[in-house]
Amino acid sequence: MIQKAIKLGFKEYSITEHSPLPEEFADFYQGQLTGLTEASMAAADLDAYFAKANHMREKYADQIKIHIGFEVDYLADFTDWTREFLNQYGPQTTDNILSVHFMKGKNGKYWCVDDTPEDFREGLLSQNPHSQELYAAYFHEVLASAQADLGQYAPNRIGHMTLIKKFQDLFDLDRKFSSDNGQIITSILHTVKEQGRELDLNAAGLYKQFCNEQYPTYSIIKMAKQLKIPMVYGSDAHSIDDIGRGYNGVVSLAE
Repeated sequence: MIQKAIKLGFKEYSITEHSPLPEEFADFYQGQLTGLTEASMAAADLDAYFAKANHMREKYADQIKIHIGFEVDYLADFTDWTREFLNQYGPQTTDNILSVHFMKGKNGKYWCVDDTPEDFREGLLSQNPHSQELYAAYFHEVLASAQADLGQYAPNRIGHMTLIKKFQDLFDLDRKFSSDNGQIITSILHTVKEQGRELDLNAAGLYKQFCNEQYPTYSIIKMAKQLKIPMVYGSDAHSIDDIGRGYNGVVSLAE
């Protein structure tokens, strides 16, 4: 991945693996197991992760600047745990992303937003069958994540803030947001601006079968530009082929 980033001409590269989830979280989660196992690294792998990432940073130091950190999940019921985790491991990081991958839905449990269409339908759409209601529930979580007290090592960037639209074509979700949701989005962006944080300009949605749109939407990108909120391109790479995908098109939207 790093070698490809170098070949594409990138001058900086961030390694932000999904951070571990609290052990107790499994009791609060419902849905397919992949929603847990593919959404986090094992706590036992943390030392190896930092060792490998730091080795890569040193190995390629003369070709690219490498940042090391995590993509951290916001979980409303586990903010104390998350803050403690960041207090412990934050000093070893230089770039972190805060994302919402889980929402409470059916049976009062957390369900994964972006794992499978089946879980999305059963766990989330069943509770919020109308697009705008579903969007509102998600944006309230994103706003809460930005407002949460996660300590001095709180992530500096808000990840893919319209991930809720990953399955929009499959479930015929509204393409645009209502005025009420626009107000929540405005609150999120003003919070991000006041905190001096950044937005993840994430190309991955363009290549998802049922999304076909970058995260966030162009309407939000325009609002962020007006507020002069920094936006950082993210490939959200889970494979070598993902590195740099959509870069020119996505970045042009923010210029």
